[in-house]
Amino acid sequence: IWYHRPAINEELLQSLPNLKVVASAGVGIDHLDLKLLSRYGVKVSNTPFVVSTDTADMSMALLLASARRLVEGHEMAVSPDTEYFPADWLGVEVSGATLGILGMGTIGYKVAERAKAFEMKILYHNRNQRKKEEESAVGAVYCKKLDDLLQQSDFVLLAVTLTPQTHKLIGKRELELMKPTATLINISRGLVVDQDALVEALQNKVIKAAALDVTYPEPLPRDHPLLKLKNVIVTPHIGSATKKTRWIMMEEMAESIEAGLAGLPIPREVL
Repeated sequence: IWYHRPAINEELLQSLPNLKVVASAGVGIDHLDLKLLSRYGVKVSNTPFVVSTDTADMSMALLLASARRLVEGHEMAVSPDTEYFPADWLGVEVSGATLGILGMGTIGYKVAERAKAFEMKILYHNRNQRKKEEESAVGAVYCKKLDDLLQQSDFVLLAVTLTPQTHKLIGKRELELMKPTATLINISRGLVVDQDALVEALQNKVIKAAALDVTYPEPLPRDHPLLKLKNVIVTPHIGSATKKTRWIMMEEMAESIEAGLAGLPIPREVL
């Protein structure tokens, strides 16, 4: 499966009685009905670890681009109508700012490592608290309550898996808890955010900005209001999109398929 295609539904499974394994690119498995696949005796694999480094890099790229208004700056610099650069055209500081990471798994932790190099203060909210030595290594402070993280952070990064519990986890109430100077960054799944509430929050200056590598749907309709806002950066779900990583993803998927066909243990099997 690549970019969630083809859709694995009962009709497809009935048409493929000899199917043994579904190898899915990336880490997310929200597009797969694991119970349905198990019922048909089909095993599932993904490529969870290879995407982490590039996705963490992308997270920092979005954070920096939004903070320093790089997209707007580029448009100003190349516009045929630009006659001078205004002195009061300003971004916000990254060094010393507070980053709140929602979801401190492999990707979230790698973001924390990068943010530490930018001298950011790091908060995180997770189902389980990290070990003390892991927290100390990146200077991260655990927030047991999500509300505490939202209220204190200058940048809020979403790095959670999409589950029924995280579906529209960030809605109107959560956005209103954030600072009016805060930026929301989403590198997880579009459905983690209530997009209608996000549009309203951005239009009404409830929060300052958003940087999104994921939306719902993908791509957004061309007339979607998120695409018209100056304080929004949208990228085409390219967190893992580097040549090396995509090549390794393909190799890992092929390994899982070969193992499944040979009746061997499947590397990176989703249980």
